[in-house]
Amino acid sequence: MRPTQRLLGGGGGTVGKHNYFLGGWGGFGGLPQKGIISYGVAPNRQNPLAGAFHDAIFNTWRRFSSQVLYWAPPMVAGYYVLNWAIERNEYLNSKAGRAEFGDSEE
Repeated sequence: MRPTQRLLGGGGGTVGKHNYFLGGWGGFGGLPQKGIISYGVAPNRQNPLAGAFHDAIFNTWRRFSSQVLYWAPPMVAGYYVLNWAIERNEYLNSKAGRAEFGDSEE
């Protein structure tokens, strides 16, 4: 018994807008393109981590140095504001602070 064209995945069926089979998975029935060259490397000749650690160090430094001026000044300013607020709170709740500002409510 001979399989049909549909089972073989070939052309000849009446599919498509103008009753023309467009081809199987990924093959749309057109002419093959010319002038396209593709190269490959055998799996046993590939080194997937070639230069990965070296590139990671320099790429990390490049990205860090390009972004540090966006987040470092606000963090430094926030640190000094928080440090000032903690010292001010400790002074106001100390004996000297209560003596100085004991009668006023802030």
